[in-house]
This record gives sequence, structure tokens and C-alpha cells, in this order.
Amino acid sequence: MHKLSVVIITKNEEKYIADAVASAAFADEVVVLDSGSEDVTYKIAKEMGANVYVEEWRGFGAQKNRAVELASHDWVFVLDADERITPELKQELLAVLVSPSAKGYYVPRVNYFWGRAIKSCGLYPDYTIRLFDRREGSFNEVAVHESVQLDGKAGYLKSAMIHLAYESVAQFIEKQNRYSTLHAKGGNHLKAVLNPFWTFFKLYVLKRGFTDGWDGFVISRLYAQYTFWKYIK
Repeated sequence: MHKLSVVIITKNEEKYIADAVASAAFADEVVVLDSGSEDVTYKIAKEMGANVYVEEWRGFGAQKNRAVELASHDWVFVLDADERITPELKQELLAVLVSPSAKGYYVPRVNYFWGRAIKSCGLYPDYTIRLFDRREGSFNEVAVHESVQLDGKAGYLKSAMIHLAYESVAQFIEKQNRYSTLHAKGGNHLKAVLNPFWTFFKLYVLKRGFTDGWDGFVISRLYAQYTFWKYIK
């Protein structure tokens, strides 16, 4: 069976880090790369047995690549502080690592918005490569929405991890305003007018956001606003 390192990047995650590390406690090691937290993130992670390092911020993709480099084992699972490995996913990971049939694996996520699991609006299964052989892949170093680029075949896991995406509408707006700056498209006025309408229609109608009632409407509307911000910045 291949040994597993779970890696987490952090900054001021004292509210989330304990549960993240606890959910990964089955792994052969947990590596936390902090970028200068001003709270007790470092202390909590250290007390829970994680190998904790502090280095300056490089950007999302580069920071995750550095965390992967710090791991002791070639098979890594990259976890965000606001994500949790479920017991079902733990068992599937352990089974896969006995004899991996791919170089990496897509993992589904269940995204929680203000305490509720949302499975419409294109938010589920929300596949992303998180388990991979670091000799066969790495994160691209884009400004935001980084992803693993794998040199080889990727498989799919069935069990989902939990993502505590947003606790409130205010938190969503603050984060997406920041991300839209990082992902700005350079003042395309035509797309600023048209694309938000398409985003709302796609999420609320085509991706069945209406099945989640008011929450589906709010999420679709907020993502449309994010699209508008991207094209006016």
C-alpha cells in the first residue's frame, strides 16, 4: 500500500484547521504550510500532530506546489482548510492506495452554502483532482482557480469530500469580489452586459438552481454579479 501525505495551505484558519486536520488523521502524515497567520492556526495544527511550516505567500498554485514538495510521500491529497475528508472518502482512499490504477484521481465535493448542502447550480459533483502522484503532476500557477495538471490518466472516486464554501452572503460577496480582481478580464463592456445574464440562466435554469428554492436563486444571482465584476475590472 502506498503511503499518503495530506497537505493543507493556511492563513488565519483557526476556525477551520482543527476539523480539517482531524479528518485527515488517518494519513501517514499531515503537512500544513502556513503563510504568516496572525491567529492561532499554527498552534492548533502543531498540537494536533501536523508537520507545520511557515513560508511567505507565493500565490495559490505555487503555494500548493510548495506544500506538496514538503510532503514525505509521493502520493498526496491536497485539502483546503475549509474542506473535510468524510469517513466514506477515507475508506475509498485507503482502498485505492493499495494498488492505484491511475496517476491521480478526481474527487467530488459537496459544497455547503450558509449551512446547507447545494447540489444544483453546477455545484455538484464539482470534480477536482486532489489525490495524485506528485511525480506525475502539479498545480498550474494561475492567479486563481488553480488545478492539478496530470501527466497521465486520471480516475474518479465516488465518495465526496465536504467543502464549507460560504457561511453567509456577506462572506460570499467579499471573497468573490477579491477573486474577480485576481481573475479580471480587462474592462470588456459588452461581456459585462451580456455574460451575467447567461451565467444566471445557466445556473438557475440549465443547472436547475430553481430546485434549491431561494438559495438556488441567490447563488445564481451572486455568481452573475461575480461575472459582471470580472469584466469591468
